[in-house]
Amino acid sequence: MNDRNLLKGIFLVAISLVFGIGALKYNIGKVERAGPGFFPLMVSAILFVLGALMMIRSRFTDKIPFTFNVKNIVIILASLAAFAILSEYINMLTGIVALVFVSTLAGTSYSIKRNAMIAAVLIAIAFVFQKGLGLQLPLY
Repeated sequence: MNDRNLLKGIFLVAISLVFGIGALKYNIGKVERAGPGFFPLMVSAILFVLGALMMIRSRFTDKIPFTFNVKNIVIILASLAAFAILSEYINMLTGIVALVFVSTLAGTSYSIKRNAMIAAVLIAIAFVFQKGLGLQLPLY
């Protein structure tokens, strides 16, 4: 089974089952008065359907071999570690910028302008979460 599309579908279904089963431990409630398990159960149900559709679609498309690029995995993990460390010891704005600029090293093209725009949008979203929703984010 060396089909990347099929493996993506199987992975999505497995993740959805883990979180869906975990959501059943909480009160689901009703649609008009949702409990704490309602949202994770609905998200996992949507992911399950998407994963199942990906698995079905893989049967009708050409098989794409699954490749495992260790260098890109290390780059992504390093960007997540940089985000966590910089957010903890400096501030989250620095962590977001580092996350974007380091993680895009794993791609096929690198654009400082594009990275700056992505970082600006993510920073704006973080400010909306902090100011609009009242989340305690250490942005600065």
